[in-house]
Amino acid sequence: MSTILAINGSPAMEKGNTAMLLSAFNQGMQDAGGEVEITYASGLKLKPCACNQMYCWYIKPGECCVKDDMQMLYAKLAATDILVLATPVYIPLPGDMQNVINRLCPLIEPVLEIRDGRTRSKMRKGYKIRQIVLVCTGDWWEMANADTVVRIVEEFALNMRVPFAGALIRPHALMMKKDGQLTKEGEAVLVAARNAGKELIADGKINPITLECVARPLISHEALNQKYHQWLQVEP
Repeated sequence: MSTILAINGSPAMEKGNTAMLLSAFNQGMQDAGGEVEITYASGLKLKPCACNQMYCWYIKPGECCVKDDMQMLYAKLAATDILVLATPVYIPLPGDMQNVINRLCPLIEPVLEIRDGRTRSKMRKGYKIRQIVLVCTGDWWEMANADTVVRIVEEFALNMRVPFAGALIRPHALMMKKDGQLTKEGEAVLVAARNAGKELIADGKINPITLECVARPLISHEALNQKYHQWLQVEP
């Protein structure tokens, strides 16, 4: 059985669009036999990564000198097979999610090597994470709005020497609902997200076509921008 830890970085926690997409993905993983636990970054009492000595690398490798709820999260990560990082796009990340990612530094072994022309490291012994996945939502129309977030998670996976299993990206996620209710198109997105979870556990990978279904346009670019102007009551 695969053990999955999903960290939801949305300040809306269980009530936001990120939670809606993540819930469907998690359900798919559970359908395929995965054991999922969800943690909310905004529900943790965390301090920023504020050490100017790289304590977790040079003084006591693998140990964070900041004692807070992250210590509990490290214990969960040590028992995790698949790490799911879920977040909305801010500039680029919500503050609590950025704190979590920064505080993952103790998971990385302070032994450097060159891979494909880049300085890299690897995951520290004591952790067994074998895949990292991103679940990402945004309000703007284009998928490219998530590029910076995708790059952050890809770089973390490379520095852990852990495969990046892919990104479920849902642009203009607010269009999945109308008057507070899921549309047929929104329901189809969640079905695709659930299928992605099943595929990850059953096949060890997510079909790119499934990811395309999660991300497919629900409205034209021009029509969405017009809606924004109407909501904000400003001239286009």
